[in-house]
Amino acid sequence: MIECTVNGTPQSLDLSPDTPLLWALRDHLHLSGTKFGCGIAECGACTVLLNGNAVRSCQIPVSSVQGMHVTTIEGLDDPQARAVRAAWVAHQVPQCGYCQSGQIVSASALLHSNPDPSDADIDAFMSGNICRCGTYDRIRAAIHDAARALRQEA
Repeated sequence: MIECTVNGTPQSLDLSPDTPLLWALRDHLHLSGTKFGCGIAECGACTVLLNGNAVRSCQIPVSSVQGMHVTTIEGLDDPQARAVRAAWVAHQVPQCGYCQSGQIVSASALLHSNPDPSDADIDAFMSGNICRCGTYDRIRAAIHDAARALRQEA
């Protein structure tokens, strides 16, 4: 039995220890916002926060989250996430939308660690999140706007 907290709720997961966290979230906890993309941690569609750090859930065995806090797109509700979501809408970032939950989770994590990122900072941090529609310029602009909004609130 793996004990962890997902989106603020204690969970007991009776799964094989090598089950990827992605499948524990989607199939056992029915949190479908985290997407399967590549299965090899290259695309970022499965990004979640593990104790506040952006990780690729497709390659994290559920056994390694024992006692940890997992936050999915469904549970992401802090000032950074709200600012990112507002900027995403303002810049019309999504096209197909498939990568967006991973993009938003990563962008929120970036703003937690760096409240005033440069273009290079954004590009480096977000490089593990692929957008097949190619909205990278909009993503970068939205992150800058979210950072600016957060600084104005402070």
